[in-house]
Amino acid sequence: MVVQAFFGTFMKIATFNVNGIGSRLPALLEWLGRESPDVACLQELKAPDAAFPLAAIRLAGYEAVWHGQRSFNGVAILARGASPVEIRRGLPGDPDDTHSRYLEAEVGGVVVGCLYLPNGNPQPGPKFDYKLAWMERLVRHAQTLLGLGKPVVLAGDYNVVPTDFDIYDPTYWRKDALLQPESRAAYQRLLDQGWTDAVRSRHPQERIYTFWDYFRDHWKRNSGLRIDHLLLSPQLAPRLLDANVDSWVRGGEKPSDHAPTWVALAAGS
Repeated sequence: MVVQAFFGTFMKIATFNVNGIGSRLPALLEWLGRESPDVACLQELKAPDAAFPLAAIRLAGYEAVWHGQRSFNGVAILARGASPVEIRRGLPGDPDDTHSRYLEAEVGGVVVGCLYLPNGNPQPGPKFDYKLAWMERLVRHAQTLLGLGKPVVLAGDYNVVPTDFDIYDPTYWRKDALLQPESRAAYQRLLDQGWTDAVRSRHPQERIYTFWDYFRDHWKRNSGLRIDHLLLSPQLAPRLLDANVDSWVRGGEKPSDHAPTWVALAAGS
């Protein structure tokens, strides 16, 4: 089913790791103009707050909140024809964590958590330890969000391939942090709390990918991974109408190695 998003009738929420908002701005604007998501969660801005292209975003019809970081990380939440109301900047649980990886806002009655989970490579090592610690914090915060009893979506680049079905061939990735049992177990703990993996829920038997690296013609061969996820709270999951990937973006000029992933939701009461 293809759902056209009209804010107030349907709500389309997307997540997109842009892999550098400066260099990918034309691709981002083309996607916004063509697909018109009501909410767009962006990751890997790779730019400080002052370099966020707010003027161009506004010309495209969006308002935004963002949490930047020079050269690395960075997240943003865009809303079409509305102003996202920021709730939280940064994932709670570690006051010494300076990475810009989490942003939370309310848009149209939905709490939107935009996240860029650590990659964790190489593993084992400090980066993988940081990934697992970050995931523990996310699991705790996700439980807190469920306790609010509100419609919530946790959208972003999770840097986790949930199962072997979510990757073209796990053989060469077995040692990668994205496939480690600990990473997968932490992701499963989120689902066990009651969150719904929207894309897998809509396409239980289909191989769907959201990421194709730049090497070995992986895009042309459709050798991809599913690592960008939208998790819906029990209050939001019944409103799910459709979920999919705008894979055409990956085939554009100077693309990100990710493609936008989205859900279409029936309007709330």
